[in-house]
Amino acid sequence: MSIRLGDTAPNFQANTSIGEIDFYEYLGDSWGVLFSHPADYTPVCTTELGKTAALKGEFEKRNVKVLALSVDSAESHKGWINDINETQNTSVEFPIIADPDKTVANLYDMIHPNASETLTVRSLFIISPDKKVKLIITYPASTGRNFNEVLRVIDSLQLTANYSVATPADWKDGEDVIVVNSIKTEDIPAKFPKGHRVIKPYLRTTPQPNK
Repeated sequence: MSIRLGDTAPNFQANTSIGEIDFYEYLGDSWGVLFSHPADYTPVCTTELGKTAALKGEFEKRNVKVLALSVDSAESHKGWINDINETQNTSVEFPIIADPDKTVANLYDMIHPNASETLTVRSLFIISPDKKVKLIITYPASTGRNFNEVLRVIDSLQLTANYSVATPADWKDGEDVIVVNSIKTEDIPAKFPKGHRVIKPYLRTTPQPNK
């Protein structure tokens, strides 16, 4: 099956490096990041999981729970985690899903035959507390993910979920945002009392409302 933005993220039960989990129960009322790796003991993914562990506080601050997936066994994951902790000077505490029969990989369309018949591509899903898929990024095996971008997108998704705004190119938390076009210009002051700027009738900006 193919997962698209706005779809309900499929639930699943799986064995992981921290034991059996139910995906929905693990997420609870949190946001979620689910991201896949081609296999254990792969060099790019070793650095990625280390970076994710190092950003534990940043994910917690945003009420985000992280899960990784690899097609190898939970026992293999535990050995790999030791290597990650040693080489990346961190401590991996989030679960790595064991998916040897590729059940979850197929559920989330993580195997792209033209890239590899057997290995998961490196897909990343951001899932909101109502279990909707809000973002999908897919990388080739050769390119490591940018986790500052992952955090930036989470900031944008959480902001725009609560306010009638959008975030411009290269936006970072704390910068001005765009007022969505469904808000009439004359109605902006009541909704955004910090002020606004009309650049074009269709391009109106305002200071970030939750700062």
